[in-house]
Amino acid sequence: MVSEMIYRKGLLTILLVLAALPVQARLTVFTCEPEWAALVRELVPDAKVTTATSYLQDPHYIEARPSLIAAVRRADLAVCTGASLEAGWLPMLLERAANPAIQRGRPGLFFAADHARLHAPHEHVDRSMGDVHPEGNPHVHLSPDELPEIAGALAERLGELAPESSADILGRYIRWRGHWNQLRAGWRDRARDFQGQTVVVQHASFNYLLRWLGLGIAADLEPKPGLPPSARHLSQLLEKPELAGARAILIASHQDPQPAEWLAEHTGLPVLVVPGTVTGTAPTETLGGLITGILRQIELGESGATP
Repeated sequence: MVSEMIYRKGLLTILLVLAALPVQARLTVFTCEPEWAALVRELVPDAKVTTATSYLQDPHYIEARPSLIAAVRRADLAVCTGASLEAGWLPMLLERAANPAIQRGRPGLFFAADHARLHAPHEHVDRSMGDVHPEGNPHVHLSPDELPEIAGALAERLGELAPESSADILGRYIRWRGHWNQLRAGWRDRARDFQGQTVVVQHASFNYLLRWLGLGIAADLEPKPGLPPSARHLSQLLEKPELAGARAILIASHQDPQPAEWLAEHTGLPVLVVPGTVTGTAPTETLGGLITGILRQIELGESGATP
């Protein structure tokens, strides 16, 4: 009887203490692309995350549909690439959502490209150049060297928005970065076999990773950035002597495979269709798994697109 009373008194004390503790609100995060959703989940596993796009979509061209407007309106933080990647739809989305916390210059809007050194910036851009980003190539999520800097800045921003969880977020970032460094060392070892080799691409989606691996670009299926491959341009590519030494034709899952297949029929090069960003299934559900998967397909010379 006495022990029962002690138990109940102790249980009541614990409940009173728990009731006095501040409630840790669950972060609600909107991400423009799947890669940032994956990174947020690494840092804040219990965050409620909504993503505007998938690996089967071109992030340049997304409709600001009502469900996305509602998601931005509810979010504590929006994480996007920036560097004009979402210029065709994000401004409208932010305007219609009218979330005062998620606007340019406010802590609730995070652009990954602001925390990275971008390749190929342009001082002058006009329509004759195609879909060129003046800030530089925005597809920085496939840069083994720049991504840790982005992740560190994102961890800091998440900690500012959820100060009661900042220590946990920092700890997860430190563990993530340690694992990333191990992966990067392994990728570097495997990349030695690629030095001096080339691939054919469509758009600049993989350029950061290819450059890091030491793989050159023999040709681009696009006549200009953002313009779909034309029959005339593809025919002209057959005259390029660089194609003779290319390893493969590398395209993303969201891209039309027909131009690559046409060129493959005329050159004998294999076509590698790989996800341009993370997917919802293993092993490409994380950025580390994605880069490992792309690297493996280039090594094997086989398509690894997720069905």
